[in-house]
Amino acid sequence: MLQAPDLMGTSLRSFTHPADIDTIAELMPTHTHTLLLFLWFSLASPCQAATGNDKVVSPETIDGTTIVDAEGLIEAVRQVPGLILIDSRITADRKEGFIEGSVSLPDTDTNCDSLASTAPSRSTPVLFYCNGINCGRSAEAAIIAVDCGYTNVYWFRNGMEEWLEQEFPLVQ
Repeated sequence: MLQAPDLMGTSLRSFTHPADIDTIAELMPTHTHTLLLFLWFSLASPCQAATGNDKVVSPETIDGTTIVDAEGLIEAVRQVPGLILIDSRITADRKEGFIEGSVSLPDTDTNCDSLASTAPSRSTPVLFYCNGINCGRSAEAAIIAVDCGYTNVYWFRNGMEEWLEQEFPLVQ
């Protein structure tokens, strides 16, 4: 039977940064340390904050992005040459309907390589959307794009929730 490591009275709640976890690494077996790191990165996403009822809430802003609303998305599609509209939702959500002209690139598949396949130049304008402020997918994807060096990143924070409220069309 495995014994919990003696952390000298330290509770995990006192650790607020992944680097803090390394301070207790030598007190734990390797598999426990790996599990703890996995849990930290799974639960502490930088683009999501839990509210009292455990709903995901997207951040108000993301450095390096321009936030647009539904009408701003339409304007950007019409006026920003070469804009690539990226649906960051999972396939099951996309099957329910998507914004015309968007390409599917779920946040879970978004990385520098997949972005380069979709938008080869880092100066290519890209616009990310998902289901709305209670969905963290487009925020995560936009952060990744900025971190990959994309310089023309737009983010439709209110996503499909606002799109549907405005009664704009979907492709099925």
